[in-house]
Amino acid sequence: MTTLTTATRTRVLIITAVAVVGGLIAALIAPWPARLGDADTGHAALAAEVRTVIDDPGGYRGLAVARITDGQVRVAGLGDRSTGLAGGGGEPVQPDTPFEIGSVGKTLTGILLADQIADGRVDADTTLAEALPGQRFGDPAVGEITLAELASHRSGLPRLPTVGLTDTLTMSLGALRGTDPYAGLDTDRIREALADARVGDGYGEVHYSNFGMALLGIALAEQTGQAGQTGQAGTSFPELVQREILDPIGMTDTGYALDGAAAPAGAATGSTASGRDTDPWQASGLAGAGIGPWSTAPDLATLVAAMLDGGAPGADAAQPRFDAGEDSQIGYGWFTTSYDGREIVWHNGATGGFRSYVGYDPATGDAVVVLGNTDKGVEPIGLSLLGVDTDADSTGAGPLMIGITVLLLLAGAVTLGLTAIGGNASGGGVGKRLPTPDRLKLVTSALTALVYLLIVHTTGAWQDVWAGWWALAAGLAVGGAAAGALRWRRLPLLGSGRPWLRWTGAALTGAVTALLLVLVALF
Repeated sequence: MTTLTTATRTRVLIITAVAVVGGLIAALIAPWPARLGDADTGHAALAAEVRTVIDDPGGYRGLAVARITDGQVRVAGLGDRSTGLAGGGGEPVQPDTPFEIGSVGKTLTGILLADQIADGRVDADTTLAEALPGQRFGDPAVGEITLAELASHRSGLPRLPTVGLTDTLTMSLGALRGTDPYAGLDTDRIREALADARVGDGYGEVHYSNFGMALLGIALAEQTGQAGQTGQAGTSFPELVQREILDPIGMTDTGYALDGAAAPAGAATGSTASGRDTDPWQASGLAGAGIGPWSTAPDLATLVAAMLDGGAPGADAAQPRFDAGEDSQIGYGWFTTSYDGREIVWHNGATGGFRSYVGYDPATGDAVVVLGNTDKGVEPIGLSLLGVDTDADSTGAGPLMIGITVLLLLAGAVTLGLTAIGGNASGGGVGKRLPTPDRLKLVTSALTALVYLLIVHTTGAWQDVWAGWWALAAGLAVGGAAAGALRWRRLPLLGSGRPWLRWTGAALTGAVTALLLVLVALF
């Protein structure tokens, strides 16, 4: 039986104490996953009904819901419209709290097309080349795409425009940081991307394309300017939607916040389901695809009611026209899906920190609007309120993200610790069988552990993984750092291995760590 020396016991106590303190400090900055708040506003019975159909409130923060049954509109707010202090509750969602609605805005683009066709200003078969005179087309087939094909996702264009390296990096970093991934993509940039676009193999089939719907919005605004009608030259797409769709329907609380414009007063703030705040999406060139629109549950209920009674301009945009697969058809921006013989007309929306769903049954007149201020899907709530049985998954994180979170937690917890105890004959056990570290290896391991912890703190699936694991992993990593510090003076600067390779690896690790620290600090 091995007896620990007084010095060894002292080191163990120091390491343990440092690990505990480090874990407690980490707990103070641990991620706070979103959870639906307890506050209810508006129609109490509707709020209670919504809560009964939510299987798991984790990942939601606030919801605004409207229901139309028997011609009557009920509206309720649930939970919180903002993160609040340390992940706690913020201001309650009100029935008329504005939310970013994302691709639900595509329905407005489709309605606008149908309305302009009805007025004879464009045809369904009007081509991009006709709608955008002077536009260069690197692929002549792109110029032959019709407005109807854009509105029904049958254009063969990619999901997103192909942009330069800088924009690609902006999109990638924006997704990681929670900032606007499409910042700077105005109409001119989208038209530049159009000049280099190519028609893909899926032409004529339904393949969802934000690029295509964005171009439809640009084309409709251009056509209005060409019409030469008084006061309409140079009309932007948002202005066109406001004048020809929103105002006639009476949607007074719906509009666009683009290119740095402030969100509507009293708006909900978005976040991921894991609790990381996100910025709104505001690229004006993608407005037709649903970038920039904000609305409220009552306003969208007004839209649905106008679609149901045929009073909306361009209401026949919802008419199913083309097969979309999986028991679905599509009109101009609106999908229709069959659920056991019931036809539900619908569209959903998703931005960095918001989810939305609008659906209605033309046969019964039942309709629902669900708006949420996290990236956890709200479609199952809407379908359940419509009485549709569905296996749709609203979970924000899948098995892959959960697995990555757990693996990075383990790596952050044990990488530094195993290095610090390596070659420790007096410690016995695992440490005795590990190679003896050197100072460079300890520094590199510390930086690697920090990188793992930063990544998992920012992107971890905290709605499905207990956030306390992050604090535990951080505490163990800090304990490993303490163990290494106690051995520091007795270790060589550089042990085995090729010096140039070791120093290069250490420099790269340091650079990655510095970049992540800058991103975390700035964003």
